Amino acid sequence: MASDKISIKNGRLVDPKSGVDGQLDLHLADGRVAALGAAPDGFAAARVIDAGGRVVCPGLIDLAARLPGLEGELAAAVAGGVTSLACPPDTRPPLDEPGLVERIVRRAHDAGLARVLPLGALTARLRGEALAELGSLARAGCVAFSQGNATPADTQVLLRALQYAATFGYPVWLRPQDKYLAGEGVAHDGEVAARLGLPGIPAAAEAVAVATALELARATGVRLHLARLSTAAGVELVRRARADGLAVTCDVGVHHLHLTEMDIGFFDSAARFEPPLRAQRDREALSAAAADGLAAICSDHTPVDADGKQLPFGEAEAGASGLELLLPLTLKWAAAAGVPLAQALARVTCDPAAILGCAGGELSVGAPADVCVFDAEAEWQVSAAGLRSEGKNTPFLGCGMQGRVAMTLVGGRVVFAG
Repeated sequence: MASDKISIKNGRLVDPKSGVDGQLDLHLADGRVAALGAAPDGFAAARVIDAGGRVVCPGLIDLAARLPGLEGELAAAVAGGVTSLACPPDTRPPLDEPGLVERIVRRAHDAGLARVLPLGALTARLRGEALAELGSLARAGCVAFSQGNATPADTQVLLRALQYAATFGYPVWLRPQDKYLAGEGVAHDGEVAARLGLPGIPAAAEAVAVATALELARATGVRLHLARLSTAAGVELVRRARADGLAVTCDVGVHHLHLTEMDIGFFDSAARFEPPLRAQRDREALSAAAADGLAAICSDHTPVDADGKQLPFGEAEAGASGLELLLPLTLKWAAAAGVPLAQALARVTCDPAAILGCAGGELSVGAPADVCVFDAEAEWQVSAAGLRSEGKNTPFLGCGMQGRVAMTLVGGRVVFAG
């Protein structure tokens, strides 16, 4: 019950937004954070959780998670410490009708697990031709508008869409990729794709789309978010735009912080992603962008069943499960890059909250009681049987991870206990 009072004691409380990092108790009441440290006068906890030896942080907020089986994927989310997630509109059918959005919001609410923040389709059926009913979709619960994995090829349509969105203050998220430069590519246009005879997607496909989107954002004043950047050139363009004062944000997929085109190996379809895994210098640029706060980190969770992956590389479905690996892969990246824990957690908590403009991502008094408790030292091995997601595909199957979620609370309710 939301009115239950809970105290989480003896843990290392890390709240990147406020800068709190130390052994402090956390007290929750009525679905919100009631106090840090000493309990408020008269506070009587109905439940005390001993977090000794563990980290207590805000629930993770994921900027890109696809939910083909809503309830099952939300169970995977909370098992990964994710308490809120943005759902792209490239569902089947696309999220271009208010009724579809309302259904997702209602089902997510009824499931009582992670919070779902739908992204509405920017254009009808995601065809890139005519605008979707943005106003109706916003009233139904959409927090921003996107084209999923495709940027409208017609820049006149894109300009009109951004103008309209700017007029009403709707944020627009784009995953930048020039349709014509990408062609039928399935891998990074580099030495590996050439050796394997795979059609490549040049880094320029992203850079051209980023440059176009930034110029249109400058012209329209729209709030622009560039999702899942994959190249050094794309990151550099965003860095320059922000230095010029443009209010643009971006994120990177957590897989792209660890893997490169070399991980395709010999046609390993588990390593097929959209955007593709890029070159080492691109991975280093993405890591630097996440380290210095230019980019947030998302799971880009895309469950794919076995049939979708057991195909030749070029025909296999792109994507991998990521919700349950977002935290350990972020910790692994931080350790390798020398990024302090609080700084790394900011990329998956308060930073995405700011991009979404949603509550959460912090543990200040009065904030939603969305909490993740994890053991930073726990070692475990990724297995298909151990993943709760319906998609068992990840290039990290069999790999060892460090850091495991012990408990997740949403609105002051325990929704996962490992």
